[in-house]
Formats: sequence, structure tokens, C-alpha cells
Amino acid sequence: MKYLFSAVVFCLVCLGVFAQATPNLQNARTSPSWLSEGIIYQIQPRAFTPEGTLPAATKRLKNVAKIGVTIVYLCPVFVADDNEDQRTWSPRQKASKMNNAKKPYRMMDYYHVDPEYGNDDDLKTFVKECHRLGLRIMLDMVYMHCGSRAVFLKENPDFVKRDKNGEVINTKYNWPILNYKNNKLRKYLWENMEYWVKNFDVDGFRMDVADAVPLGFWETARTRLEKIRPDIGMLAEASEYQRPEDQLKAFDVNYGVNYFNAMKNVLNGEYPVSHLRNTWNKIAGKCPRNSRFIRYFDNHDISNDDWHNRKDKSWGFDACNAVFVHLFTLNGIPFIYNGQEIADTARHSIFGKAPIAWNRSNTYAGQIRFKFLQTLCDLYKNEQALIKGEVIWLDNNHPESVLSYLRKVGEEQILTIVNLSNYPVSLKIDSSEYIKKNIFKTLLEKGVMSGSIKNGFVLNAYGFWVAKQN
Repeated sequence: MKYLFSAVVFCLVCLGVFAQATPNLQNARTSPSWLSEGIIYQIQPRAFTPEGTLPAATKRLKNVAKIGVTIVYLCPVFVADDNEDQRTWSPRQKASKMNNAKKPYRMMDYYHVDPEYGNDDDLKTFVKECHRLGLRIMLDMVYMHCGSRAVFLKENPDFVKRDKNGEVINTKYNWPILNYKNNKLRKYLWENMEYWVKNFDVDGFRMDVADAVPLGFWETARTRLEKIRPDIGMLAEASEYQRPEDQLKAFDVNYGVNYFNAMKNVLNGEYPVSHLRNTWNKIAGKCPRNSRFIRYFDNHDISNDDWHNRKDKSWGFDACNAVFVHLFTLNGIPFIYNGQEIADTARHSIFGKAPIAWNRSNTYAGQIRFKFLQTLCDLYKNEQALIKGEVIWLDNNHPESVLSYLRKVGEEQILTIVNLSNYPVSLKIDSSEYIKKNIFKTLLEKGVMSGSIKNGFVLNAYGFWVAKQN
């Protein structure tokens, strides 16, 4: 990976562009430890098993628990709109060529499980098995829009936005937009969340397109839900920049959309690695102190849009491992999408059945990835600096290729050095201000040819070193 603007990068370093931004002086809310210290695994049912059902998914949960994750986030399993009129389909739905009217993120009935996945009792069994295995469970709620045949529209036509002629106003996806000026709708949706907590014992929710719904709605929802379950967890699908005040009261964690986009730009060769550090600093300047973000590079949307060019194929196996190291050692909540634990490259689709190629678990790459993620999960759970430590960026002589940073809590320090380029580098780190000792215990490494803090390192392509200062 060669950058024509390496000289510009050097100048930016000299000018202090990497200086950390002054943070937002507000404080993010205190969140339940099961979420703020957890590791999330997303299940997209149509991909998770060949059957695509909740009973089949329940049988596979023990394998999820073996990875070391602590939270399952389940994509919507509620009754989806089955309108076959393609004028009500999104452009992505048509482009998928699945020819399936049902899209999980276009709701017809918020109160029941879609027969495609099973029934309500199957979801109860799924939740119970999660809890038996020590896993928390979050359901995915879709409250920006609904389906054109939503069951409440006949009696409540004003639950969706309408123009002056009474015609439904749709999103860009061709779906009716819910009308939050209607207090009856708000009550309906608050009670819907309460229903799943009271009757199914779910631990929290992931909120689809949360920043397109009024923040006041979510804040009231949290107040109501905490009366039922004080440790309720709420994850917002919203970028770091869009609505920084999300975590003051309503939400515990947001999507790291902007950081993921920066990661994608870097791994696609469009930006130097220093772009990640700049993005992190920009986010720190905009968001309340101690804000939390999930750290991911695949999910149901990304895999859907990647088609047959999934990240383990387009970025490569070694590059994905290096990215996992970075995201597990950066501040935030690590996130694994279903199938990443075996380096799955099969096409996934949210518009029809396209399952994980589970036979990949028998391959060398699949077995190595599974053990690798087990190691990262164990490391994350056993090192408080990775959960609670501040991030201290360390300058190095290859900012276009390598990230170097400390996670520090009290006297405990963990150092991460990760080469996100496809070529080896001879690295020197400016660490004298923070690292007082040159004695480190290696926690995880690959591709470190030789080196030390004092004398510098030689790192192979996508090499990394994670070490704890003694």
C-alpha cells in the first residue's frame, strides 16, 4: 500500500494534528456493567442456520457461548410485511434478486414472531437458553417506519405521517414513516418494549435508525423500562456525530458508524492509517466523556451489501485478524457478526435465506479464527485496562501504516501496536513520557520480527503486539 501523500502525513504529524481534541464536558450516563463491559454477537436468523428458524438458532447458541461473547443481539424476528407489490419494496430489496416480499426491518406486527422463524414460544425458549448459557439477549426494534400493511393502520391511520391530501408519506425505502406527533403511537411503542421485557425476559434492545426518532421518545422509554428492569440495556443505531446527546439519558451505547467508515477507508487503501486516529480524536471532541460505541467491521447491513466480497475476502484473513486486535483493544464494546468466528465468506442477505458456510469451521482458517477470537474475548474480560482504561495515543515513525496506543487504568498499562498495512515496517515509538519501564509481558503477538520499546520493532504486514507493562 503506497500513499502519494506520505510527505503530507509527515507534515500533519509535525503540526500536531494528532493532538487529542478537547472533549465534550458532559458525562455519558452510567450504564449496566453487563453491557458496558460485554462482548456482543449478532445473530441474523436467515444467515445463522440453514433452516433460518429460532429453534435451529437455539441449538447453535452453545457454540456462540464457546467463543467467549456475553451478549446476543438478535435481528428482528417479528411479523414482517408481506406486501408483494414491489412499489412498497426498497431499492436494496429489489436489487437482492431474492424475490422475497418479507423484509425483517419492515414490520407488520410488532407483537408476534413471524412464522418464518417459529412462534412466540420459540422466542421464549431462545431467551431462556441464552440465559442458561450466561448470555444476555437484546432484541432489535424498528420504530422509524412500518410496513404498508401494519396491523394497527386500519384503526389508527394517523400512526403514520400523511400529506395534506391524506396520502402516506414514505421513507426513501418506500415504507410509511411513523408519526411521533401522535401520543397514542408513542404509548403503543413504549408498551411494545415493555411487553417483551415483562413476558419474554429480554435484557435490552437495539434500536434501528434511532437518530431518526425523537430523543424524547427514547428518554421516556428508558424511564418506563427501568421501572420493570433497572439494568435494561439500550443500543442506538446512530453515528457518533449525528446526536451526541444520545448517551446523556436514553442510550448506553451507539454504533461507531464514523469509526467503521474510517476503518473501511483505510483497509480499502483510500486513506493512511493515521485517518483512524484523527477520526477517534474528532469523535472524542464531539461526544460526552465516557461515551461508548460498539467496535465492528461487519454486521447484517455490511455483509448484505458486500454480496460475495465479504471482508475476509476483500481485506484478507490476516488483515481481519489485525482489525479484530485493534477493535478489542480500543475503547468500546467488541462486536462479532455471525460467522466471523470461522472467517465466513459466504454471501449473506437480509432479504432471503443465504446461510453461513458452517463447513468452514473444519478448515484451517476457520479453526484459527475461532481460537483467535476466544483468545481476544478472554483477554478483554481479564484485563480491566481494556474495559475501563483511557486511550493514550503514542506517536510512531510510520503513522501512515501503524497504530500505537496505551490503555491505562490506575497503574495498569496495556500497549497495542498494530500494523494495518500490507507491508512490513521498521517501527520506533515515541513513548518516553508514558512508558517508564522497558519490561513488558506479551499478551498477544504475530508478525513481530524483532524489537523492543527502546530499540524499535520490525513488524510484518498486519503484524501486531499487545503487551502489559510489568
